[in-house]
Amino acid sequence: MSRIRLSLTAWIFIGMAVGIILGIAAPGFASQLAPVSNIFLRLIRSIIAPLIFATLVYGIAGSGDLKRMGRIGLKAIIYFEVVTTAALFLGLGAVNLVRPGAGLKLTAAAEPAIVQAKPTLGSSLEQVFPASIIDAMARGDVLEIVVFAFLFGAACAAIGTKAKPVVAFCESLSEVMFRYTNYVMYLAPLGVAAAIAVTVAGKGSGVLFSLGKLILTMYAAQIVFVGLVLGSVVALFRIPPGAFFRAVREPFLIAFSTASSEAALPRAIENMERFGVPPHIVAFVLPTGYSFNADGSTLYLSLASVFVAQAAGMDLTLGQQLLMMLTLMLSSKGVAGVPRQALVILAGTLSSFHLPMEGVAVLLGIDAVMDMARTSVNVLGNCLASAVVARWEGVTFSKATAT
Repeated sequence: MSRIRLSLTAWIFIGMAVGIILGIAAPGFASQLAPVSNIFLRLIRSIIAPLIFATLVYGIAGSGDLKRMGRIGLKAIIYFEVVTTAALFLGLGAVNLVRPGAGLKLTAAAEPAIVQAKPTLGSSLEQVFPASIIDAMARGDVLEIVVFAFLFGAACAAIGTKAKPVVAFCESLSEVMFRYTNYVMYLAPLGVAAAIAVTVAGKGSGVLFSLGKLILTMYAAQIVFVGLVLGSVVALFRIPPGAFFRAVREPFLIAFSTASSEAALPRAIENMERFGVPPHIVAFVLPTGYSFNADGSTLYLSLASVFVAQAAGMDLTLGQQLLMMLTLMLSSKGVAGVPRQALVILAGTLSSFHLPMEGVAVLLGIDAVMDMARTSVNVLGNCLASAVVARWEGVTFSKATAT
């Protein structure tokens, strides 16, 4: 009888189940597992900067076609805006239909321990451009690394043969980082189990049921978004659904269980390249999408902001809600792959519209469960974005790819 070998995806599922059981049955022990999940996440984050830099520089300089890269960037931005707008309005429709905040009276509470910063368009644009690439890499600022790598790769392409040693180094570095990623992924089931166990132990089993109506509304809206909006995109651009599902299931599960887009990025890049998306498109669209195409986060933000208004007994007019959506559309471009950043954007929006800040404290209590859904949908949406841009560029995909 041949030995059954479980895939990494299966082991991640097992890790999630073990984490839930440990968190419920042995919360004291589970709460001590935080270093395990932190080690896994730190190793993942060590991959991000060199991987993005190497793959993007090699993709741009290797193609040698700056005009094509500019065209890819424009197509990606157009797609990002259309899909994130759909996510915002779907969240707005769901929260007005179900009204999960009605009847929930907010009480005075301590301000949540998050930065109550109000992002502006000017400050967001300023932060896109790195003052130091070393500093950007040290902080793990994905968008600043993308901008620097794009300009660096364009410079390499412009000077031609003199840059060949640099381009060859970046090609080798990207291959090394993919192998490094494979080694780190062996720890994924342990890291996932520890992350889930710590969350359940810290919040109690009630974390799965607190404010259940809001949680169910948000999860249902995310499912509808994936099935209706992203499903329509898959059909419209003739992307093989089976092969695409096989390519994205592992990064999706990693994002869901760790609530970190960064944790899923290395595997997402590798799997989408295996799926058939050209490396220069993957290396540009995926990291850029983390700041400009956070579908799950933007849907959550529209739902959460109106939920707070409902809970405070404030009936916002359609005009006020649309203005709030515009504010979220601009400010949410700063939501990247770090957990809980959506709460910073939400806090700024509530302050702008004079809504009670204790609403953020209420949401903070269940944010771990909410963050798992929105982060995994962010990763799914960005993987699809890379495939869409590739199809837009004339790439065809085989139905048998991406095991």
